[in-house]
Amino acid sequence: MDTYRTPDDRFASLPDFPWQPSYAEVTDPDGGSLRMAYVEAGPADGPVALLLHGEPSWSFLYRHVMRVLSDAGVRCVAPDLVGFGRSDKPTSAADHTFARHVEWVRELAFDRLDLHEVTLVGQDWGGLIGLRLVAEHPDRFAAVVAANTGLPTGDFDMPQIWWMFREAVEKADVLDIGRLVASGCARGMSDDVRAAYDAPFPTEASKAGPRAMPGLVPTHPDDPAAPANRAAWAFLGSWDRPFLTAFSDSDPITGGMDAILQQHVPGAHGLAHPTIENAGHFLQEDAGDELGSVVAAFIAPPPG
Repeated sequence: MDTYRTPDDRFASLPDFPWQPSYAEVTDPDGGSLRMAYVEAGPADGPVALLLHGEPSWSFLYRHVMRVLSDAGVRCVAPDLVGFGRSDKPTSAADHTFARHVEWVRELAFDRLDLHEVTLVGQDWGGLIGLRLVAEHPDRFAAVVAANTGLPTGDFDMPQIWWMFREAVEKADVLDIGRLVASGCARGMSDDVRAAYDAPFPTEASKAGPRAMPGLVPTHPDDPAAPANRAAWAFLGSWDRPFLTAFSDSDPITGGMDAILQQHVPGAHGLAHPTIENAGHFLQEDAGDELGSVVAAFIAPPPG
């Protein structure tokens, strides 16, 4: 498997992101290994939040959420998916599959970091991958926070705006990562933050992951990932541990999925599910402090 590793100097001036990366090796299906990066914040003995980002962002997206959670005594673990951030980047789109991304995160979180009693916080692809892990390894999870995400099975069509996004990614001669993230925000984005989203991807070859991910979302019933996603969806229909939806009010891609999850998952029944206002698809960027406060109160509520 041919891979690209982003030079460290690309990450030299990240705003509000002081955490130093750690690295672990996960399995390359061709027989080698890939380096996955992750950052941690908060006390080592605190309740664990596994913060999974999506397309085309990286763990930088969670910087404000991490600060709030760590101040509340939560141990935050925020990986970079393979192909994103500081993690190794397979340069062929064919090297990216839904199943491989699930396995890479599983290997990092459970085989390398041995995380238990985890609260998943998943947005976008972080939810697609994370909800599969919850369904396939429920003994590792204590709770779930689903934020602007879902679990497509290929049995229902995606919104038109998502198809427009997929087409734009597939046809772009030069994929402008920072612009894609900025376009999914409601509150605007400074130049230095936009540059931080561009930082992992200095060449077009390094962007194979972001280019591939829209095509991995199941959009028809015979998609390779559809059977596993259907099984996971069925399992979530019996999940009775706490399941919170924390969606934004201005995401045209996942809008309405929160109500479907609340109805389908028993662990969501009876909870007060917040809607975070004036926030787009990347609600961690628009409203990281607010989302962090919601997650902190859910995981580690104040005494009394």
